[in-house]
Amino acid sequence: MMATTATAAGSAPTDACYMLIHPRFDVETPNLQTLRRDLERGTDQIKSEALQQVITGTLQGENYETLLMHIIRFVMPTRNKALKKILLFYWEVCPKYAADGSLKQETILICNALRNDLQHPNEYIRGATLRLLCKLREADILEPLIGPTRSCLEHRHAYVRKNAVLAVGSIYHHLPQLIPDAPALVKEFLDAEADMICRRNALDVLAVNAPLVAVQWLKENARMVSSTDALLQLSVIDLIRRTSREFSGEKSLFIRCIFELLNAPGSAVNYEAAATLVTLTANPVAVKAAATCYISLASKESDNNIKIIVLERLDQLRTRHEGIIDDLVMDLLRVLGTPDLDVRRKVLAIVMKLVSRRNVDDVISVLKKELSKTVENSDYDSSSEYRLLLIQTIHSCAGQFPEIAASVVQLFLDSISEFGASSATDAIVFIREVAENYPDLRKSIIQHLVTSFLDFRTGKVLRGALWILGEYVDSADEVRDVWTKLREAIGELPLLAAEQRELEAERDKDGENASSSADATAASQPASSSASRRILADGTYATESSLTAKTADTQAALKLDSKPPLRAVLLHSDFFTGTVLASTLAKLVLRYAQTKSSSDEDEAQLNSLRAEAMLIMAGVIRIGQSAFVTTPIDEDSYSRVLACIRALEYMDEDSEVLGDAFIRDSQSAFSQLVKGEAKRAKDEAKQSSKDSAVQVDDSISFGMLQSAEKTVAADAETLERDIEVAMGEAEGQGAVSKLDSVVQLTGFSDAVYAEAYVSVNQYDILLDIMVVNQTNLTLRNLAVEFSTLGDLKLVEKPTTYNVGPYSFSSVKASIKVSSTETGVIFGTIVYDGPGVNDNHCIVLNEIHVDIMEYIRPARCDEVQFHAMWTEFEWENKVNMAPMREAAENLDLRSCLQHIMKTTNMACLTPENALAGDCGFLSANLYARSIFGEDALANISLEKQSDSLPITGHIRIRAKTQGIALSLGDKISAAKISLTE
Repeated sequence: MMATTATAAGSAPTDACYMLIHPRFDVETPNLQTLRRDLERGTDQIKSEALQQVITGTLQGENYETLLMHIIRFVMPTRNKALKKILLFYWEVCPKYAADGSLKQETILICNALRNDLQHPNEYIRGATLRLLCKLREADILEPLIGPTRSCLEHRHAYVRKNAVLAVGSIYHHLPQLIPDAPALVKEFLDAEADMICRRNALDVLAVNAPLVAVQWLKENARMVSSTDALLQLSVIDLIRRTSREFSGEKSLFIRCIFELLNAPGSAVNYEAAATLVTLTANPVAVKAAATCYISLASKESDNNIKIIVLERLDQLRTRHEGIIDDLVMDLLRVLGTPDLDVRRKVLAIVMKLVSRRNVDDVISVLKKELSKTVENSDYDSSSEYRLLLIQTIHSCAGQFPEIAASVVQLFLDSISEFGASSATDAIVFIREVAENYPDLRKSIIQHLVTSFLDFRTGKVLRGALWILGEYVDSADEVRDVWTKLREAIGELPLLAAEQRELEAERDKDGENASSSADATAASQPASSSASRRILADGTYATESSLTAKTADTQAALKLDSKPPLRAVLLHSDFFTGTVLASTLAKLVLRYAQTKSSSDEDEAQLNSLRAEAMLIMAGVIRIGQSAFVTTPIDEDSYSRVLACIRALEYMDEDSEVLGDAFIRDSQSAFSQLVKGEAKRAKDEAKQSSKDSAVQVDDSISFGMLQSAEKTVAADAETLERDIEVAMGEAEGQGAVSKLDSVVQLTGFSDAVYAEAYVSVNQYDILLDIMVVNQTNLTLRNLAVEFSTLGDLKLVEKPTTYNVGPYSFSSVKASIKVSSTETGVIFGTIVYDGPGVNDNHCIVLNEIHVDIMEYIRPARCDEVQFHAMWTEFEWENKVNMAPMREAAENLDLRSCLQHIMKTTNMACLTPENALAGDCGFLSANLYARSIFGEDALANISLEKQSDSLPITGHIRIRAKTQGIALSLGDKISAAKISLTE
């Protein structure tokens, strides 16, 4: 891909016209003789192809100046409209200046041809020629064409008039001496014109070249703006945006026009009007009007991409004008009618920032209705995800506003049995937090859980309910009620014996059915040859057939879904729930022992509960060791259940110690966890408000009191700052920080020295390369060629240069990034020496793209982390080798902080879980890339004493291999830096 620059002599550098033409490598470059022959004697089709080759070759640097006269003689007189259009493209790029800088004599013929085309009876030839005049900058060519161009403003066809007014504006903008009365001419044209496209073009010309005339026209026609076409309305908005600072005295007129355009029928006009209104004024009425317009657009537009863009604008408006648009939260909730989940997620995120004590009840009421709709329409695929999103939003609202916690808990308790697994899990987590934070609600929570316990079917929900019941039951009557419900959820005892009896009953029933079937078919069918004889333990023979054989799939025949919930999850090998059940039973027995009276009846009841609890625990272990489960009980679950059995065995001797361990310490640990999460959320909110806060000694700028010069300077400064933000340059980035991004590409002893400044802006990498010629010779056709490794793509190939002796040149290259992987950029510098076939090549140093430029710390809850950990298939395990050098001055927390800083990941493990002195540390880390890719890490470190080294490993999981490997390299580098 080549780039060329076509500029007129004496014109400004900003007037350069850049064109990119992709060369065809499958076609050979034609020579001059062939092109000359095709242009002279070919048909219109051949001339068209030859002229296209001349245009492409000219843009790629080929010298076709000698063909100019042949094109004038043999192509210019054609009447073929397609060929004439290609000819206009050639007039734009053809060399028009001689070596001494003066116009060539042939341009007189070109000027005459253009004049004839401007007077051509075909309106499309006139229009195409007028479009060419917008790109010409040569005064000697344009001056004879002014008259025909002015006359085209009165042409009968709108296509000619709309291009004529643009040509007049372009000529006046670059060469105002040619048409000094252009503003008045365009103003007169605008007043008399009826076609909306022509009027739009005329207003755009006035806005750029004569803003005073444009504002005067707006004052005269302000009443008719709301009834005009959408194209003209957009031009009016653009005029107001351009001139609002320069003509600050007309701000009332501008605001009145924008307010009228907020109700225009066109969605594009509404969007631009709302965006312009908030730049004109910060009045709360105007801000609310703009926000209302955005919400209306998000409700009525069918394109989900438009909805998300409008919601992004609304969120930015909320950030700049805090608290003004809070009253519009109910209108925003109407957008939830959109079936797209991303739009709903964005709406709920904004609603969470707009909710306040005044509107929280109304917001919760709407969310409750939406939640009930998802329960009724659970057949849709997205209903479960939307339900989970609503539950999380309601959860967050209740956390911010405790007064609604009771109604929210009531809603969740009534509907939790109808939720899906993920939604019910989030609901039970919220109920657990409410039970901890609001003691007054514990009794009603326990009553509802006891009532609905048999409807729970998933292990996570059962574990959460069991923990709440075991933790917050505080009376003997409540213990009896909970115990009765747990017995119903467990079923017949003993567990293993009951299952064996049921299996025997199933076998007897199958045997009877098989024997009756065999009797019915014995007379007509001989015995099956597949039957085999087996020797029993007493030495007798028995016949085994396929009708009576029972293998390991016996338990699959049992109807687990019809069994009580706790028994069903145990038979599904969920022994984690079994350990929670054992712990809950132990807590209930210990709680009953503390709250019971001293009567003989209560003592007998305590012994009964104690014996029954131990029987259930023993049954959990025996079920886990039997053939009724597909996976045997794990060692941790076995030890935990056995510890609960021993605790009940010795509860008479160590009742105080067991009470502290099972009841008080457990509740205290969870209380610290909840308080830690609340403190973290409060600190994050305080930090975000601190970043956006205005200092007491900050200066206040009043635009109305500034002079015109200062206003223009402020506009230029704002524009420059916007450009810096768009280019990714950080605020306050000085020369020293920029020097840190300079990479040396060649050595000082090479003939060409090169170094590159690497600038990373999200999806783009900009390489600004300085090339220095260190020889006393002119280096011809010097080019920097790049190739990439990884998900990097070279967008634009740098052009070739001629570098003089001991001079330098600047080369720019842009590279597009498509994923979060560590990429490598290779390159070479090739150039021609002074001699023939004197070609040289210098290999450049590699440029490594750091993955940390795209990784951002992020947060997620425990459920989401474990779900992603299970889903992601790429894992990279990094072992922490013994680091004896850093053993004395480094603890585990410092090592964790160093790894977090190096990998740019956030720690999800609560601070209170990491507190205290311990020789072992385990933590979860999480980060997300700008491309939406997730990265997980689990750290397990150990340091047995101060004199011993740190050991352990770090496991990294990601959806793609590149992130896992790149983060592993970063951690390995961090491990090395710890020793230094």
